[in-house]
Parts: sequence; structure tokens; C-alpha cells
Amino acid sequence: MSTPDLREEVRAHYARAASSLTHHTDQPDVSQRDSASCCGPATGTAASCCGGGLETDATFGAGLYSAGEQGELPVAAVAASLGCGNPMLVAELREGETVLDLGSGGGIDVLLSARRVGERGFVYGVDMTDEMLALARANAATAGAENVEFVRGVIEDLPLPDAAVDVVISNCVVNLSPDKPAVLSEMYRVLRPGGRVGISDVVAEDRLSPAERAERGSYTGCVAGALSRREYLDGLAAAGFVDAEVRFTHAAGDGIHGALIRAVKPGG
Repeated sequence: MSTPDLREEVRAHYARAASSLTHHTDQPDVSQRDSASCCGPATGTAASCCGGGLETDATFGAGLYSAGEQGELPVAAVAASLGCGNPMLVAELREGETVLDLGSGGGIDVLLSARRVGERGFVYGVDMTDEMLALARANAATAGAENVEFVRGVIEDLPLPDAAVDVVISNCVVNLSPDKPAVLSEMYRVLRPGGRVGISDVVAEDRLSPAERAERGSYTGCVAGALSRREYLDGLAAAGFVDAEVRFTHAAGDGIHGALIRAVKPGG
């Protein structure tokens, strides 16, 4: 499948997810989130995204955030958690920092980041899906978050200037890109010298070939497009990052893992 076709397949998939989430989050029952989980348990609904065939709510979605973190946010923002991890565990955000969330979806990581960087900080969320952007903006309004902005764009060509942010975060999105070297290069470009990456993603063990990854799950299911641990480390180094680490956190299938990734842009 060509790059434009892959990107459109992912966009359409998440547009359907956002529409389902908007329907479900009109209700106050957070348990409704399971039927719309993207990087989470498939329940047979049209909104099921990442992890088709992968199991357990403890592996994907809002279950990877603490009760305290969930308590910081509107119910609708928690329900909109469609990731495979919790980048807050690795981002180590500090007050006053500027943060960029790649593929910000319903906005949970943007809103959590906004609280951590405080009034002197700012958080951008970039997403290519209009339906997700509308959902995120609604969640931000409900949360009363004024130090955030959600911008339409693709993560291979970010709509931010050079050296604009201190930290890049992301949650289960890099694996969905059809051009991962471009994503890593863009992350490097928008970071200030000394800036850092703190993201969660689905990552394959080095023993799995691309064909074997595809056998374990679809592209929109966050598996077929997953990088291996070595590919991630090599890609970060090729983009210019140092001190890179890819740490598996939990199994998500045979040879497939949720992982936390960190790296630093030299300088600063």
C-alpha cells in the first residue's frame, strides 16, 4: 500500500473512533471507553483501532494511567485514551516547558502535560484527524485548559518551526506512520538543543521480521507497522539523537510489546 493510502486508512480509522467516542462520552459512564479503545481490546465495534486481537484493558487505554491521573481530567478525556502506554512516566515534564504531543487524539496526554508544565508552560497537540481535533478541543474546554493548542497536521511534516519545544511526547502513534525516518527527523528538528523525547509505542522484538509482525496484527492495529527495538534505536541515532533507550513495559502479543522510548537532542 502506498504512503498516501496508508495515511488515509489510518485517518479514516481514527475518524470512526472519534465519532464513536463522541457518542459514548456523551454518557458519564467511563466504562463505555472499552468499546472505543484503539490501542486496546477489540470488542467488535467499528471504533476498535489499535490492537485488534490484542487483549486486556491493563495493556492498552486508560488503564495505564493512575487513578490520580484519571482524576485530574474530565470523564470524556479519560474515555478518549486510545494509547498503548503512559508517556508521563518517561517525559519527566517540568514547570514552564513547552511540549508537543504527536498524534494527540482526544487530548489526554496534552491535558495531563498542561497541568505539569503550569501556566508558564504550553502544550501543542498535532493530529491529522478533524474528528479527533474537535473531540480534543471539547475536552480542553471542559478541563478549562488555556495553555494548550491543537493543530491539524501530519507527524512527518510538523506545523511548528525549528527548535520550538522542549519535549516531544507521543502515545502509540509512531508505529502508525508510513514514514518513520521522517517522523524521527521532524522530532529532532522541532526540539531545542538539549530537548528530549519521551514517548510510548508498540515495539517488536528484534527476532520478528516485518512479515512476522504483519502476521500478528494489522497496520491500523498498531502491530504490522511497529518498529523493532533495534530499528527504533538505529532510527533515533540516524536522526541525531543521543542517550536513546527503548524499554519494554508490558507484553501485547507474541514478540510485541508496549514500550517507553526516550532520547535527547545534543546541546543546550
